[in-house]
Amino acid sequence: MTTSNNLFQFEIEAAEGNARAGRFHTVHGDVITPIFAPVGTQAAMKGGITTAQLAEVGANLVLANTYHLHLRPGEDLVDELGGVHQFMQWHGPMLTDSGGFQVFSLAQMRKVDEDGVTFRSYIDGSKRRLTPESAIQIEEKLGADIIMAFDECAEPYDHRYSLAAMERTHRWAVRCKAAHSRTDQALFGIVQGGIFPDLRQRSAEFIAELDTPGIAIGGLSVGETKQEMHTVLDQVNQVLPMEKPRYLMGVGSPEDLVNGILRGVDIFDCVLPTRLARHKAAMTMTGRVNLLNASNTRDPQPIDPECGCYTCQHFSRAYLRHLFVAKEPLGGTLVSIHNLYTLLDLVRRCRAAIFEGRFTQFASDFLANYRV
Repeated sequence: MTTSNNLFQFEIEAAEGNARAGRFHTVHGDVITPIFAPVGTQAAMKGGITTAQLAEVGANLVLANTYHLHLRPGEDLVDELGGVHQFMQWHGPMLTDSGGFQVFSLAQMRKVDEDGVTFRSYIDGSKRRLTPESAIQIEEKLGADIIMAFDECAEPYDHRYSLAAMERTHRWAVRCKAAHSRTDQALFGIVQGGIFPDLRQRSAEFIAELDTPGIAIGGLSVGETKQEMHTVLDQVNQVLPMEKPRYLMGVGSPEDLVNGILRGVDIFDCVLPTRLARHKAAMTMTGRVNLLNASNTRDPQPIDPECGCYTCQHFSRAYLRHLFVAKEPLGGTLVSIHNLYTLLDLVRRCRAAIFEGRFTQFASDFLANYRV
């Protein structure tokens, strides 16, 4: 099953139920789905992870943040220095969001109107303005392969606000599509609508009609329950076109990846693996491990004896605990490597299970054994 839009194609290579394994073609290589994208917020990974280490753990797609790069160092400088790929020395596929979520979650003194958003920088308090057109201009100067339309992310339980934000997101998506001029970038529209079935239905139908190369699902993992997120995903899965890749924004715990893939999601991103590492927590295929626990003081075993990452192949839980107690930054780096590898290995296993026609059983076994 193949569709084309400008230079982009999405090929579904195998499917089982709603789960899909595929390839999304970009100028910088294929995005192999399902995939988890590590987040390099300011064109750098937290935890001191280099792009060489990203490649070693198996990263295929990396995300950078439009809002943060706009504030510092500025899209003009990134453009002058060859675009975000050259700037951060990552030469595989890249994705940038539009800055919409950050404007609505981080910006000070925010004021929304039909044309865009006025806000103050969290860095220096300077007054800034983003519109659909300026957001696209910033993303074009950054130069990622996949870019997002400018959207308004609303509080998930307020129907009135969710309706207004969704309708504004739709109008802004039309303007983003009209403003987008680079043929080497795939623009994704974003489905919004909080937890409300009527709004999610309308939004999925509208964004599907825009016929962008892919579709993002926004406004989740922002305070709703897991079941509410699953209900939204089940609903939009029935509406969104099968032949377009689906990107669930800001979701990245192991159980959420498996549940998302079960519901037709192809692409995920989240800051969680490096954030947990900075807080001394490791991800495993059965749940999280608190490395500060006293039980790890003399433990010679790695975080996960079955893990193939650099950290688990070389270092013990005792050593990692020591690094955290001694406040050595290396601890965060080594656990970040492990956490990223764990998520990327998980999606690799999911992909293999889809090809082998056993993903439903794989997901059932995984979720039954995973400790939240």
